[in-house]
Amino acid sequence: MPTHDDTLDIEVDGEHIAGTLVSPATRVPGVLFVHGWGGSQEQYLARAREIAALGCICLTFDLRGHAGTQPQRETVSRENNLRDVLAAYDVLARRPGVDPSAIAVIGSSYGGYLSAILTTQRPVKWLALRVPALYIDTGWEVPKLQLHKDQDLDAYRRSFVEAADNRALRACAAFRGDVLLVESELDTVVPHPVIASYREASIHARSLTYRVIEGADHGLSETVAQRAYTSLLVNWFSEMVFGARQGTGASPAGVSGNSVPEAPPTPG
Repeated sequence: MPTHDDTLDIEVDGEHIAGTLVSPATRVPGVLFVHGWGGSQEQYLARAREIAALGCICLTFDLRGHAGTQPQRETVSRENNLRDVLAAYDVLARRPGVDPSAIAVIGSSYGGYLSAILTTQRPVKWLALRVPALYIDTGWEVPKLQLHKDQDLDAYRRSFVEAADNRALRACAAFRGDVLLVESELDTVVPHPVIASYREASIHARSLTYRVIEGADHGLSETVAQRAYTSLLVNWFSEMVFGARQGTGASPAGVSGNSVPEAPPTPG
């Protein structure tokens, strides 16, 4: 492993002696987790620990309008939440030991939508999207909850959307890193046409891995679905970052007790 030398002075009894601090020169990947609408960082902590155990530095956080800032739920906009994601990304990228050229972003539902857009404003090497939502571009700065009143999102998500017609899909079309796209078989919030739109938009990605979790709903309410997602996420990330494929089909250690749904089954 490459090393880096730093000379320093050591003070002792009013005098100074010379020393050399030798430390690993290799920095590690940073991984940012972005939860969905109505969720919190709590749903991602178990997976963050799994990824961190591979030798990464992970950051989970709560979007405004959630957890400790729940009172802002009625007023927070997509613009506000995108700024949350950008601020969290910048904290992670500046963290000592993190390689800023090796940042992964993992987002679900609304968090996946914001994560896709993030790639147009910050360097991202790996992008994992689980049931990423889609929203019409208009009304960007209005309260997010208002979108479900102003926009016919159900109809919008039941039709294939061209990349040129949506901000998140345009971001995917421009993305050149590695992509993991995960669909839930029984998802009624983010139905298959949305996933198909993201998949088609990501044709220029360096690699695109597409998986369907059989029997899973939008919020991964069943423990078996949570374990399946954790397993494929860790396996994919290990392959992408370290070039070492882990055994498929086996749940990573430590996830057997994860019974918290990733996101509540509310509109994304």
